Amino acid sequence: MKKSLIFIQLVFFLLLSCNEETTNLQDSNGSIHKETSKRKLVDLSHTYSAETIYWVTAKEFKLDTVFNGQTDKGFYYSANNFSTAEHGGTHIDAPIHFAKKGQSVDEISLEKLIGHAIKVDVSSKALNNSDYLISIDDLTNWETKEKIKIPNGSIVLLQTGFSKYYPNKVKYMGTDERGDAAVKKLHFPGLSPEAAKWLVEERNINAIGIDTPSIDYGQSEYFKSHVILLSQNIPAFENLTNLDQLPSNGFEIIALPMKIKGGSGAPLRIVAILK
Repeated sequence: MKKSLIFIQLVFFLLLSCNEETTNLQDSNGSIHKETSKRKLVDLSHTYSAETIYWVTAKEFKLDTVFNGQTDKGFYYSANNFSTAEHGGTHIDAPIHFAKKGQSVDEISLEKLIGHAIKVDVSSKALNNSDYLISIDDLTNWETKEKIKIPNGSIVLLQTGFSKYYPNKVKYMGTDERGDAAVKKLHFPGLSPEAAKWLVEERNINAIGIDTPSIDYGQSEYFKSHVILLSQNIPAFENLTNLDQLPSNGFEIIALPMKIKGGSGAPLRIVAILK
């Protein structure tokens, strides 16, 4: 209990201090002065609207106006109802989505959703191949370039570049058709099962995210990468955006989904904190 309280306090500290960081510096005369440097917040979430992209068999987002205007009491009032599938737009896949004994959304610990992150950019390859599978080589090449191993407990973000096509369904996911027959027409990059297995067995990551509709590529039939990752209670963030604004290393992620009891997924507001 004490450990959880300390962690939550740390989260609030990060949130409060993310806009500016003050450092005490001592000059040659021994006087102390403060130097303030700005931190940058990057929103990695798409907005929910009638344009929001959903899996071709999922219920799309709908917003109904309850009231919008001046009341008979003289004050302005606005309220809406919304309905949506769990999996659509920028959202989280909870482990139970593909693992019978996996955690539901409300059971995922904050430690899996908040922390140090890295970005692996494969857009130079993926933008020329809508069926591109991110490989082990892509991950080890990142390590070679950065001269470090993927740190334990990292949140790994995969940049394919496809978010620039959102919300154009044909360019982003291969089809604008709906229903079961449209599944075979899906084309977008994803993580290869071999790379997913490598991340599980060789690197102790906390979570993973991608700027496409699914961690598995569009033509996947068995969703092996989902099964491999989610079976180890590693949640996945899908339909991310603005990954091009992030460095390859040295930033923090806060990914907080709607806390749906028993949920297999949920809408997600995810932000990066850049120093």
